[in-house]
Amino acid sequence: MKRRDVLRAGIAALAMPAVARAAGPTTLRFVPQADLAVLDPIATPAFVTHNHGYMVFDTLYGVDDAFVAHPQMAEGHTVEDDGKTWRITLRDGLRFHDGEPVRARDVVASLNRWGRRDTYGTDLVAATDELSAPSDRVVQFRLKKPFPTLPDLLGKAGTNMPCIMPERLAGTDPMKPLAEMVGSGPFRFVAAERVPGDRVVYEKFAGYVPRPQGQVDFLSGPKIANVDRVEWHVIPDPSTAAAALQSGEVDWWEQPTTDVLPLLRRNPELSVEVQDKSGFLGVLRLNHLQPPFDNPAIRRALFPAIDQADFMTAVAGTDRSMWRDGIGFITPGPMASDAGMTALTGPRSRDAARQALKDGGYKGEKVVLMTPTDFASINAMSLVAEDCLRGIGMNVEMQSTDWGTVVQRFNNKGPLDKGGWSALCVYTTGAVTNNPADHRLLRAQGEKGGVYGWPSSPRIEALRTAYLDADSTDARKTICRDLQLQAFQDVPFIPLGIFYQPTAARKSVTGILQGFPLFYNLRLG
Repeated sequence: MKRRDVLRAGIAALAMPAVARAAGPTTLRFVPQADLAVLDPIATPAFVTHNHGYMVFDTLYGVDDAFVAHPQMAEGHTVEDDGKTWRITLRDGLRFHDGEPVRARDVVASLNRWGRRDTYGTDLVAATDELSAPSDRVVQFRLKKPFPTLPDLLGKAGTNMPCIMPERLAGTDPMKPLAEMVGSGPFRFVAAERVPGDRVVYEKFAGYVPRPQGQVDFLSGPKIANVDRVEWHVIPDPSTAAAALQSGEVDWWEQPTTDVLPLLRRNPELSVEVQDKSGFLGVLRLNHLQPPFDNPAIRRALFPAIDQADFMTAVAGTDRSMWRDGIGFITPGPMASDAGMTALTGPRSRDAARQALKDGGYKGEKVVLMTPTDFASINAMSLVAEDCLRGIGMNVEMQSTDWGTVVQRFNNKGPLDKGGWSALCVYTTGAVTNNPADHRLLRAQGEKGGVYGWPSSPRIEALRTAYLDADSTDARKTICRDLQLQAFQDVPFIPLGIFYQPTAARKSVTGILQGFPLFYNLRLG
C-alpha cells in the first residue's frame, strides 16, 4: 500500500462519520516544512526543530506580535542593585510531562545548557556572575553589568529556543542532542509513535496550566490547547501534499510550493495566506574552516555573480509582492543600512567574479554544496547557487540528500573527504535579522561559537558588543552601518533576499496565530 493510501485510511477512520470525529478526540494533521531529524531545540537552528520545541517546551517569557516580552512561565520579576540583580518568580502549578513540578533548579540547569549553544545566550553568560535558585520558585541572576534586554532574550522567537526542561536532562552535554523529550508545554511528544521521515505525534498535556492573565498573542498569553492530538505527516512531494490538503486528508500545510499555490487559492475550502509577515532571509552560508572559502578574497569574489532576484524568483515565483531583493546583512527595519550595498545591487557580472576568483588565488579546489531534495525552498536556492558557482568557474559537487542528513552535517568541521562541506543555502526569519542582537548568522566567533560555517572576525564581534552597550538609537544605527561594511569584507554569509512564505489550511482550522506554526489557540471545526 502506498504511503498516501495509508494516510488516507488512518484519517478516514477518524473522519467518518463526521459526527464521530466531532464527539471524540480532535486530531489536527499538519504537513511540516521537512522531517524532524533532530528533536533537541538547543542542538540545532533548524526551524522544524524550533517549531517542535514550542509544542513540547515552555519559556520563562514570551514575545507578542510586536516582539515585546511578557512573563510566561514566570509570574514576574524584580530588579535591584542598579539593574545587576534580577529575581524571577515562577508561576504556581508548573509541571513537566513526567509529572514532576518545575523547580527553579530546573530553570538554572536549562539556561546554563542553552547559554552554551545560543549566540545571544552567550552574551548573558558572559554578563552573569552567578545564576542560582534561592528557592524552588525563585531564579536569581547576579550580573556583572546591567542587562536590560533579559526578558527579551529569555522570551525570544528565534533559534535556539530558551526552553526549560528537567534538571536531569539539562545537565547533559549541550553539544550532544537529547533523544528524550520531557517539557512543560501544552503538548507532549509521543515518542512511541514517531516514525522518522514519515510521522511525528503530539498529545495535549492535561497537566498544563495556561497563564491566567492576558490574551494569547504570538508567544505570550494563555497557551490553550483546543485539539487533543496533533500529527505531523512528512510529505516531500508537493503534488501529493496539495492533493491531501484538498481532499481533507490533512488540515494544514506549512509551506506549499509556488507551483501549486494557484490551485490551492481556487479551492473555496482552503485559506492561503502569509502568516509570518517578517519574511525569511535567504542565505548562502560558506564554510570558513575549509578551502576555498577560508580565503576572504574568494568569499568576496562571489558578490558580482550573486543576483538576489534569481534566487528569490526560484523560491517564490515572479510575483514581486512575495519577495524583495536589495537586502543587506541586516534586514529591513530601523537598523538597516545601504552601506556597501553596491556589492549586491550594482551591475551583475560573472566575468568580474571570475577575475576576482583568479586574483584571490582560487586554484580549482572542490566546492561541496549540500542541498536537501525534500525541502523545496532550500533546494530551489541551492540549484541557483550551483549554477552561479559553476558559471564563474568553480569546481562544484552538488551533494543532494534529505533534510535530516543536511541538518546532521551542519556541525561537521572536517574536510570534504570526512563528510565536511563547503557551502549550503538556508534561510532564517526576518524577525531576528533586523538587528545584530539575535542575528546568529552574523556572529563571527570562529570555532568556539558553534554556528555552522564558523566565521571569525574580531571586528564584527566588537561592533556587535558595542551595539548591545549603545544607549541611543542613533548610536546603534551608526554601529550597524559599520557592521555591515565589515561584513562585506569578512563575508560571514551572502544575503540572497527576503521571501514571504504562504501557508495553506482548510477553513475548518481557525485561530491560527501569526508567525511560525503554533498549535495552541487554534481550533478544528
